[in-house]
Amino acid sequence: MFDLTGMNALVTGAAGGIGSAISRALAAQGARLALSGTNAAKLRAFREELNDSYEYDAGPHVEITCDLSNREQVDELVPAALDTLGGIDILVTNAGITRDNLAMRMKDEEWADVITINLESTFRLMRAAARPMMKARFGRVIAITSVVGATGNPGQMNYCAAKAGITGMTKSFAQEVASRGITANCVAPGFIRTPMTDVLTDDQKAAINSKIPMGRMGEGEDIGSAVAFLASKEASYITGQTIHVNGGMAMMS
Repeated sequence: MFDLTGMNALVTGAAGGIGSAISRALAAQGARLALSGTNAAKLRAFREELNDSYEYDAGPHVEITCDLSNREQVDELVPAALDTLGGIDILVTNAGITRDNLAMRMKDEEWADVITINLESTFRLMRAAARPMMKARFGRVIAITSVVGATGNPGQMNYCAAKAGITGMTKSFAQEVASRGITANCVAPGFIRTPMTDVLTDDQKAAINSKIPMGRMGEGEDIGSAVAFLASKEASYITGQTIHVNGGMAMMS
């Protein structure tokens, strides 16, 4: 696919369904990873799996536990990755949560939690990564958004606002850092088959698939491939864009 040998990547939400697929895709192309998440045991097991599958002269993959609701921990994440890896060429902000509710029933904390973890942490990580990437005159920033950030979705006003905000924020960041050889883009998944969707009933899955022209949910590898492309040197003239990976569920111009 695309050669990422010698590149260092920080991935948040790295041990989740989509995050693990992204991490595998980057590692398979030669990147060395700092894997971040909140579940230390799960993160450690995934790091060991990657190290067993992909070994590099530069050193093993590492894990850094981080609670994205804690601003101090978020602000320490990029420096910790820099200290461990020696540099960051690729930042993938993938971690996120949902706190679904109808607008008239949504509690303040349901709104605040999603905005803090999904949107604010992405801003803080981009801000922290900007300086070392600008100094290196190279960087790839890839934010994982969602199809519902463009279409909206009932019961997810907080989540949709955060994902739409990430898209606008990434476009602004892309304009600020483009002259330094840094690109910033989004990948917007549609319905992707993960442990979260596996618990749906057959009828629920059929209802979802009926809205997708390809007739099926996507796989984590579909997102991983898009991220690996945007992380590569071949994508050096693509910035401020959103790649929608949704099987045609929503066709954006």
